[in-house]
This record gives sequence, C-alpha cells and structure tokens, in this order.
Amino acid sequence: MSSSDLQADPRRWKALAFIALAQLMVVLDATIVNIALPSAQADLGFSDTTRQWVITAYALAFGGLLLFGGRISDLWGRRRTFITGLVGFALASAVGGAAASTSMLIGARALQGLFGALLAPAALSLLTVMFTEAKERAKAFGIYGAVAGGGGAIGLILGGVLTEYLNWRWTFFINVPFAVIAVAGAILVITEPVGSRNRNKLDIPGVLLVSTGLVSLVYGFTKASEDGWTSGTTIGLFIAAAVLLAAFVLVESKVNAPLLPLRVVLDRNRGGAYLSLGLAIIGMFGLFLFLTYYMQKVLDYTPVITGVAFLPMVAGMITGSTQIGARLMNRVQARYLMGPGFLVAAAGMLILTQIKVDSSYWLILPGLILMGLGMGTAFMPAMSLATFRVRPQDAGVASAMVNTSQQVGGAIGTALLSTVATSATTAYVKAHAGPGVSPKLLQAQAAVHGFSTAIWWSFGILLIAAAIAATLLNGGGKANHVVASADGEVADIPVMAH
Repeated sequence: MSSSDLQADPRRWKALAFIALAQLMVVLDATIVNIALPSAQADLGFSDTTRQWVITAYALAFGGLLLFGGRISDLWGRRRTFITGLVGFALASAVGGAAASTSMLIGARALQGLFGALLAPAALSLLTVMFTEAKERAKAFGIYGAVAGGGGAIGLILGGVLTEYLNWRWTFFINVPFAVIAVAGAILVITEPVGSRNRNKLDIPGVLLVSTGLVSLVYGFTKASEDGWTSGTTIGLFIAAAVLLAAFVLVESKVNAPLLPLRVVLDRNRGGAYLSLGLAIIGMFGLFLFLTYYMQKVLDYTPVITGVAFLPMVAGMITGSTQIGARLMNRVQARYLMGPGFLVAAAGMLILTQIKVDSSYWLILPGLILMGLGMGTAFMPAMSLATFRVRPQDAGVASAMVNTSQQVGGAIGTALLSTVATSATTAYVKAHAGPGVSPKLLQAQAAVHGFSTAIWWSFGILLIAAAIAATLLNGGGKANHVVASADGEVADIPVMAH
C-alpha cells in the first residue's frame, strides 16, 4: 500500500458524489433558465431588453465574486463555505421560483450567483485537497469535468421537461432537493485535511477592485449587444474595466496577503489553462444559445426535443472526459490533450456553420458529437492544470480562477456572439429584402445566416484556444511527479510509491 493511500480520506469517493451534485446544480443553472425564459416572460410580462438580465444577473454576480468566494473558502474552511453556499443557493432558488415580479426574479438570480460564487470554488478545492494519489485524482477530476461540461446540456433537457410538463417556476424549485441532498452528504461524509487552511487576512481592496472590474467588463459586453460597440456607455464600461483590473494587479503585487497571489496566474501552465479554457467557453456558450434558438424557432422542435437533441454532445463530453482525458492525463503532457481537444471541438463547429433553414438533424449530430468529445478531452487536464503545483493555502483561489474563466467566458460569449448574430441577421435582411420575397422565409433565412456567422466566430475562437494551449502549456503528464520545491509550491500530484 502506498503512503498516499494511508493518508487518503476513506470517504473521499462518497464525498465526490455530493461535490459533483453541487457542481451539477450550479452548472445547470447557467442553462436551465434559458429554456424557461419565454414562459417566464409571458407570465411576468417583462420586455426583451429585460429578458437578458435574467441570464446576466446570475453571470455578473457569479463571475464578479468568484475570487472572493475562493479566498473565503481558503480562510474560513472549504467544508463550511461549501455548506453555506448550498443553503444560500437553495433559498435564492426558492425565491426565484416564487417570484411575483420581474425585479424579484432578477434579484433571486443575482443571489444565486452570489452563493454559487461561494459554492463552486469550495467544491473544486475540496477535490484538490481530498484526492492526493495520481490515478485516483485523474479519475475524480474526470467525473467532475464531465459534470462541469455536460451540466449545461443537461440543464437544457431538464429545463425543457419542467417547462413543458409543469411550469417555468420548477426550473428554480428543482435546486432545493438537490441542495438538501448535497448538504446532508457534506455534513455526513466530507472532512477537510488538517493544515490546508490559509490564515491570512482578507484583502478588501482586492475584492472590491476585481469584483467591480469583472462586472464592468461583462456589463460592457452586455451593453454592446444592446446599444452597439461605439456607444458611449459601452466604451466607458470597457475603459472602467481596464482601469479597475489594472489597479487590481497593482494592488495584488504590493499587499502582504493578496486576494489573488500573482504567482497563481503567472505560472505559464496555470495562466495558459485559464486563458485557453476561458476562450473555449466563449465559443461553446455561443453554440448552446444559437442552436437552442435554431432548433426551436427554425426547425420547430419542442423544448423537450431540443434538450434531447443535445444528448449526443453530453455523451461525447463524458466519453472525452472519463475515457480519453482521465486515462491519458498522467501519461502525456496537457498540451497534447488540450490542443487537439480544442481542434476536434472546432471541427464540430465547422460542420455546424453549414446549417440551413431546412437542415436535417443528421447534419447537426456529427457536429455535436465532435464538440462534446473535444471539449470533454480538454476540460479534464485544464481542471487539473489549474491547481498544478499550487500551494495548499492557495487551492481555493486557484480553483476559483477556473470558475472565473468559465463564468466570465460564458457571459462574454453570450453577449459578444449575440451581437455578431444580430448584426449579420440585420445585414442579410437589408441585402435580400425585395418584391416577391416571402417575409416569413426571409426572416428564417436571415436568422440562420446570423447563427452560422456567430458559429464561424466560435470556430475561430476555438482555434485560438488550441494555439494557446499548444504553445503555453508544458506541464501535466509525467511532469506531475515532482517533489515539493523550496519556495513552498507543491506538486499537483504527489510522487507515487512504486
């Protein structure tokens, strides 16, 4: 028996089930509400511009507060933060489900984002400190990566079923039983290793600067899709974001106990993993949004059929994550999994750029499978590299950076690609309108042209993600087996006893 087996928590696999359930709930919430939105809009009577805020309020609170949540879990204890996040998330979901007005619904979404920002980094950093043996950690991250990647698509299916057969409010209420089970599991089986907590004070200026900076950035992209890229508000928000985030970097380099120690992101492996993952998520979120609309509005699929149509992508993700990523993670360097993974996903995007008004599902299917396989394979090593050789007391904030790159990437992707699609649709209508053209057909053709233009952009963004992964990353694989260095950084995966 290896020494790492002796130190390992005997209940870690049971703990993984509850951690994965909590992660599923958070990821589900990014997409489950998308399908329910038309019904909620009809019920509460809010405008199209307000509609986007039901999605954006969640992403803003979540993306803006994640680093704060990560640091809180390092300071206050990961288990305690995890349970607090779950309870708060369940209460916010209950308020959302009972919403009697638009402002109550948007407020509940923002609260969900706030508690999600406590919950998500605590979940990932619990995994980081509970699974210490190389092969086991690869398997645990594989399961977690499959949940993180496939959760969005499962949200689309569940959102469709609940909206069609119950009503939109159940897309909120469904979180309550999830949270109750995860809290019970956390109390019974999760224990945190001794000595992995960070005892430093909380860096308040850092929290304020990074939260307002990220909120300005995401809000800037949202405003660009509403008012255009050249509007004063849009440009002002982007300038504010640049100034605030630059000030944040400056503060972090000077204070004794920074919110985000710059060593966490300046490591080329971790920095490269955050950057390439964030870009890939920008491309992927756009795809979810446009294909959902394409299937429902152009091909006339019901919400349930739309959700089911995404299942092959979920299967591809689970296969890529557990069968390719997890099996090869300790044998080959991460760049040989992430680079090709993003390229396979890009090939799937390339197929999906060919959609037409009357395309059959057989065109969409191979694109979805390749997309899932590629992203699943790349997610795996990305999740692990994010905490590669990180000090135990920085595990929470390093984990939060993964979630930050995902959430901010998702929010930017939704806003950026929506803008691209809208502009392309408008231009198509102007160019093709005329006597003898059926308005209904023209509208459908213009919408499809907008979607396929946005998917071309996603294809390009995934190619950039692949290039970054191939050039920046040099860790992972056999390089995992490194003894702790003098400066206190530790190997991501301890040396295995042979």
